[in-house]
Amino acid sequence: MGRTPRLAFLLTKRYLIDIQPSTKSRTRIAFRVHGMDCSEEISLLRRELSKVKGLYELHFEIIQARMTVEFDPGLTSVSAIQSVVAGAGLSCEPWDSESAAAGAGPKLNYRRWLTAASFLFLAAGAAVNAIFHGAGLLHLLAHQSHDHELHADVVALFALAIAAGFAPFAKKAWASLRAFRPDMNLLVAISIFGACLLGEWMEGATLAFLFALAAEIESWSASRARQAVSGLFSASPKEASVLHGDHEHRIPASKVKSGDRVAVRPGERIPCDGEVTRGESYVDQSLITGESVPVPKLPGSLVYAGTLNSGGYLEVRATRAASDTTVSRILRMVTESTQRRTRAELFIERFVRIYTPAVFGLAFLVIGVPPLLLGGDWSHWFYQGMVVLLISCPCALVISTPVTMVSALASAARHGVLIKGGAYLEEAARLKVMVFDKTGVLTAGQPSVVEFMAVDGDDPDTALARLASLESRSEHPLGRAILAYANQRGIVPVAAGAFEALPGRGVTASVDDRLYWAGGVRMMETLGLQSASYRDKIEALEADGCTVILCGHEQEAFAAVALSDAVRPEARNALESLHRMGVKHLAVLTGDGDAAARSATAGLPLDDIQTRLLPEEKAAAIRVYQRLHGPVAMVGDGFNDAPAMAEANVAIAMGQSATDLAVESADIVLMTADLNRLPFLIVHARRAARVIRENVAIALGLKVVFLAAAALGSATLWMAIAADMGATLLVTLNGLRLLSAKKA
Repeated sequence: MGRTPRLAFLLTKRYLIDIQPSTKSRTRIAFRVHGMDCSEEISLLRRELSKVKGLYELHFEIIQARMTVEFDPGLTSVSAIQSVVAGAGLSCEPWDSESAAAGAGPKLNYRRWLTAASFLFLAAGAAVNAIFHGAGLLHLLAHQSHDHELHADVVALFALAIAAGFAPFAKKAWASLRAFRPDMNLLVAISIFGACLLGEWMEGATLAFLFALAAEIESWSASRARQAVSGLFSASPKEASVLHGDHEHRIPASKVKSGDRVAVRPGERIPCDGEVTRGESYVDQSLITGESVPVPKLPGSLVYAGTLNSGGYLEVRATRAASDTTVSRILRMVTESTQRRTRAELFIERFVRIYTPAVFGLAFLVIGVPPLLLGGDWSHWFYQGMVVLLISCPCALVISTPVTMVSALASAARHGVLIKGGAYLEEAARLKVMVFDKTGVLTAGQPSVVEFMAVDGDDPDTALARLASLESRSEHPLGRAILAYANQRGIVPVAAGAFEALPGRGVTASVDDRLYWAGGVRMMETLGLQSASYRDKIEALEADGCTVILCGHEQEAFAAVALSDAVRPEARNALESLHRMGVKHLAVLTGDGDAAARSATAGLPLDDIQTRLLPEEKAAAIRVYQRLHGPVAMVGDGFNDAPAMAEANVAIAMGQSATDLAVESADIVLMTADLNRLPFLIVHARRAARVIRENVAIALGLKVVFLAAAALGSATLWMAIAADMGATLLVTLNGLRLLSAKKA
């Protein structure tokens, strides 16, 4: 996945709508479409809405039953779009998360009543025929009702079964006929009409009922996937106890605003993202981070909406509005990620373009060849041709991948791995190389100062104050460690101005109207510092596994600080697991010196360590790995890692410690800083890929069996619908298995 320009795109993607030509006003609205459960409905809607003037873009999410429309409000309107959708036999309303999660709308309930009525009329017709007219059910199902004439009362009951079963689809069939674009609805209508002409009233009624039942099962399948995804994140409480002075008020959790103080008692779920201001407790936050044990929370600790307070009383200051909590953003990202189509979906789309016309050709051969060349009965082979056309419906094939992907994405999020699209999960299954930044990724990201030295006789406290001022606006873990060290020494940094981060080198800032710099060896080389005393001291400290930062003014250094950071305790086990899974090459790309990097990662099963790299050199190294070994993942957490992450096939951010840019650049975010999530990711991605292959095999295998039966003249219309219904149900249930993720 070549993505050289990807970083620039990520930095500007939230503004892309503003880049559109200013001569046209554009509005983007999402709709919930009732009854959109199959690719047939999507094709129909595309066809009908493409005629609307002023409509520019359409996006569909079959699992969420969501349609996003971009249009010119001066040329069309929401009501006009709704009218067109209604004309296609569906209904829609502007998207609302609560109503979307509420379940089926009135039109779907109406459709279910009609399906039930169709079954009752069908059963009544069969019973009347058997009891009063002596024709058994097996005789009718054996496609032999034309051997004798049905009585008028039986025909009437079967006709009512046909009317009730097919009524919800009549508009769709008519729209398909008007457009000369046959879809499943039109094919069923033709088949029912043909069955009635041939006197197969039982067959036509059975076909109408099974088709309605198949539509209900497809609707249930998509609804089950939607509910399963939403259910993973539905633990947030409905109400919150907001503190106002000495008083406490219960308000809807959706009304909590940033800055509100919220009381959370033992056993209650936390209603907002926030910071603990009072109290101590243990919180089960597995919903967000996937951590298996409750985490201690003290004043200053961050907490997430939906997590469970399992210990003491807490007071929390909300830091985000209810609509912007971590859990709500994860849910939005999981559901919206289905818009990014995977390789499997693109393959299926291309396959269906060939498959459907090919099946139409086969149907005409089945209708014409036996009567013309073998003297077969025209009515019998016309019937078999109708069976072939019904089997051609690709619903099960098309729905198999999105159901699987959305289940896999939701389950991964539940385990603390946020994947921004099925395409990245698919790519993760193919990974051959995994590359790591050192600080904050392989190490714990909590470096500490082990030695501070003032150079050339400068006052240590003055030198430390200048260095702390420089680092006061840095997001790098080393900068935060230096600030913590200064605070321990009782030194308060002064405000710094004109701050600038120099990726891979260091920082510069103005302190007391003088420009100072801080950085490592790269900064020394940039400034031309060649003092042997500096280099000897740095080399000695790096040999002990320390990272050394110098601070100075112009070409004069006045302080040096050595920091160390322990390797994460789970790092060795995680890397060994990746090797066992077939990730052949594990590497480290770091800006640290060679001795420091090798000492800090000693004992880890790494295949390559590259040191003293600038951000652009890290990106170049990624390209080399791709050329030599195959798909590459880059695991990073900082500003320096963004170019390499943008270049990699899969970019992974350590979410808790990562900078905003690293998270934005990432395709996958580990919500907790646990490297064991990486083997889980590989196992989960490969399982999802295997389930997709299974679903494609199920969908195509059943069709091949029934096509062969039709070609041999032994298939029936109701069997074709049952096969399509069964395939849809099987692939849906198989895909939903991924909601239960397996550990690595």
